[in-house]
Amino acid sequence: MTARKLLQEKAIAIENDIRGLLRNFGLKVGIVGAAKFADRIQDLSGDIPELRDIMEVLLAARQKLREQFTVLHERLLSIVKGDTVCRRLMTVPGVGPVVALAFKATVDIPARFKNSKAVGPALGLTPRLHQSGEDNRVGRVSLCGDAMMRTLLYEAAQVLLTVVKKWSWLKAWAMNVAKRRGRQRATVALARRLAVIMHRIWSDGSEFRWAREEATAVI
Repeated sequence: MTARKLLQEKAIAIENDIRGLLRNFGLKVGIVGAAKFADRIQDLSGDIPELRDIMEVLLAARQKLREQFTVLHERLLSIVKGDTVCRRLMTVPGVGPVVALAFKATVDIPARFKNSKAVGPALGLTPRLHQSGEDNRVGRVSLCGDAMMRTLLYEAAQVLLTVVKKWSWLKAWAMNVAKRRGRQRATVALARRLAVIMHRIWSDGSEFRWAREEATAVI
């Protein structure tokens, strides 16, 4: 997973560098998906031979990184497909193969946590409490633990809030938090709750329950 992430970051870095180089010539790439990125760059640089030659080299490097990233991603999917724990974790809305496998690798042994609620603090997803005299102030999340896992859980929370269309008690809960405390805090709170739910599912061998009355209270 670390190697996969490294290749992805390198490919994105090259894409950003390409955008920067073209910007110097007054050429704006705009919003374009990964699949159509190369065609867009070739169209923009086609009228400037020297620039076109440079872009071809950079695009070739990007293409190689993307190809090797795909190799590792397909290997990851193969691992998840044959793993019963990961498949159960993926019943949680917003949780895909990458998040499921990362969670299993990070937690490793679910029994090392005294309960599911202890997973959030271990991953740095609980707010810090600042105490000074009589003043108690809740600050930002602690950011301790595995940074990649924390990021993946945050991204999974964003997917659940913005992409997943099927309604669930979990999404309803997160939307209510967003109304009271704002989208940013709701996303962090949802990421923390996802970790708790996934640990419970792993521990008791269950799957995600979409209806609130069927769900076991885990927080």
